[in-house]
Amino acid sequence: MEIIKNVRTKSPLVHCMTNYVTVNDVANIILAIGASPIMSDEEKDVEDITSICNALCINIGTLNQRTIKSMFIAGKRANSLNHVVLLDPVGAGASKLRTETAVNLLKEVKFDVIRGNISEIKTLAGFSGSTKGVDADVADEVSEDNLDAVIEWLKKFARTAGAIVAVTGKIDLVTDGEKCYVIRNGKAEMKSITGTGCQLSGMMCAFLAANPENKLEAAAMAVCTMGLSGEIAKTHLAEYEGNATYSKRIIDAVYNMNDEILEKGANYEIR
Repeated sequence: MEIIKNVRTKSPLVHCMTNYVTVNDVANIILAIGASPIMSDEEKDVEDITSICNALCINIGTLNQRTIKSMFIAGKRANSLNHVVLLDPVGAGASKLRTETAVNLLKEVKFDVIRGNISEIKTLAGFSGSTKGVDADVADEVSEDNLDAVIEWLKKFARTAGAIVAVTGKIDLVTDGEKCYVIRNGKAEMKSITGTGCQLSGMMCAFLAANPENKLEAAAMAVCTMGLSGEIAKTHLAEYEGNATYSKRIIDAVYNMNDEILEKGANYEIR
């Protein structure tokens, strides 16, 4: 499938209401894959901006009362135009405000994708997710031992939510409630970089907007692209280089990614 080629050919415009900590890297990775980013979270601006875009990424990483209202406005406008909408529930389970905001967004906005770490997704699915700040708790980690059970409840949650659900971690899972992609790309060192999840959410919006007939495959291949880029970037690190350089090398790897490289390097199975 020519998923990346479609992104570069169509160059969808992605409206990102995203984490202030990672906004620059989110913009750069969207540009690297061949799409276009635009950022806005002002209440009087978001409806117009969403209207001219192809996709909307709502990331609750740096919540405040002003932007919460804007998220609902933008989400409902995107729904009315049948645009791709993604929720990244950063830190859901860490605080009452984050959890309630994510839950209320799910009630009032139709999302094509919900993407987060396992603790965040467990929280939204009604389980007892245990976050460590905005990171997943090790107690929630997906492993080979609990993989079948996690896939089962994740598919159920996807059906209930009416959305593709993407869980990223040591083992990545992407499901629409029927099929589940089990993905094993990536490097442990990616955890040392702030914002790889935020970047993936923005890039995933571009993948789905450019491949509307194959949304599940597009979401899964976005996850593979990010993980594979982490693998490629690691091979180019010099001995004295650390996480700052690694972050930039991942964006460079995304910039140079194509469907042929992805096909050869994507490590996944379907269950």
